[in-house]
Amino acid sequence: MTTPAPSEPLRALLSAHVPRDTKEQEDLALMRRFAAELEQPLSRAQPRAHFTASAVVVDPSGERVALVLHGKLQRWLQPGGHVEEADGGCLETSALREVREETGCRVALHPRAPRPLDVDVHGIAARKSEPEHLHLDVRFLVVAENPEALLHDPNESAGAQWLGWDEALARTQGELALRRLLEKARAVVGQG
Repeated sequence: MTTPAPSEPLRALLSAHVPRDTKEQEDLALMRRFAAELEQPLSRAQPRAHFTASAVVVDPSGERVALVLHGKLQRWLQPGGHVEEADGGCLETSALREVREETGCRVALHPRAPRPLDVDVHGIAARKSEPEHLHLDVRFLVVAENPEALLHDPNESAGAQWLGWDEALARTQGELALRRLLEKARAVVGQG
């Protein structure tokens, strides 16, 4: 039996996703193309684009969402980041690991949320040794098992906070893709 190519699970994950709006539909089409074209779609070494994983984090009641203050961008965002080899090529595993690292909380995938919950393509400016490239972000919904443990790693962010849904949406005013993600998560947990 042959080992599946690294992109096969990724393509399967993307094939099941139903986009909400035109931007997400265009992003999904681009992600599917990159999943087929890139030799190592999950590797940060890909110069044009690579896949990343992130998640909306809710408390067990679904009444609050945790956002992190991105250190360089100084914007409130969902936790997430690059895929690591130890994640075994699984974006869900990458998202769970990133959330644990950035919030200190033990988390699990939300049992009622579609997987993925959302997808987004966004540009990353050139810096130091990295050229300008695209992040192909696959986004999930997770539940914090121990919300009281919320903290932030200064190496990862400038802060982390639990917010009510209205406050979280207010903090993300010009972030259309993040607002779409939060609105989807809010609907899943029944707070919308």
